[in-house]
Amino acid sequence: MSFRRISILTAMALLAVTLVVGVAQAQSSGNTVTDFTLKTATNSNVSLKSYSGKKAVVVAFLNPACAFSRLYQERLASLSSSYGGRGVQFLFINVPINIDAPGTAAPGEVELPTLTDASQQVSSLLGVSKTAEAVVLQPEGSSFAIRYRGAIDDNPQVASSVQQHYLKQVLDNLLAGRPAGVADKRAPGCLIKR
Repeated sequence: MSFRRISILTAMALLAVTLVVGVAQAQSSGNTVTDFTLKTATNSNVSLKSYSGKKAVVVAFLNPACAFSRLYQERLASLSSSYGGRGVQFLFINVPINIDAPGTAAPGEVELPTLTDASQQVSSLLGVSKTAEAVVLQPEGSSFAIRYRGAIDDNPQVASSVQQHYLKQVLDNLLAGRPAGVADKRAPGCLIKR
């Protein structure tokens, strides 16, 4: 065997191991969250532990000043409606971004019921850096395992041109009792202000 073939085979083996380890890490009990508390628009507390009876919890990070967030609002509302009756809870968190612009939904846009994370504890805890980025949590004993972190789908600009529905695929897999599949996908979006 030539040196070139050995190098190619070694590179392919390393890539395969990296992918397997990445999926295993995201689905292992080492990536868990015990609890966090957020505020509603009426200043009520919402605790993650209150959803321990759900099959999954999707935490989506948004900001109305971010074009990516606005582009995903209708898709997220649709997913929340579709999966809500199947035991999946959606939490939409309004986080500050690195754009100093007032943000409100444009006429005709869907406005999602957002929660506030003033200290940005949740975005840091879940390792999220952009809006619109989603994290799928699955109850596991007294905590929640992180099953997915990343993009909602592969086309933020044109919903009708989406080919890969990452968030939907993960939820379908988890509800069917299968592993999440993909552990993370890089999300496009606006950077969360730290």
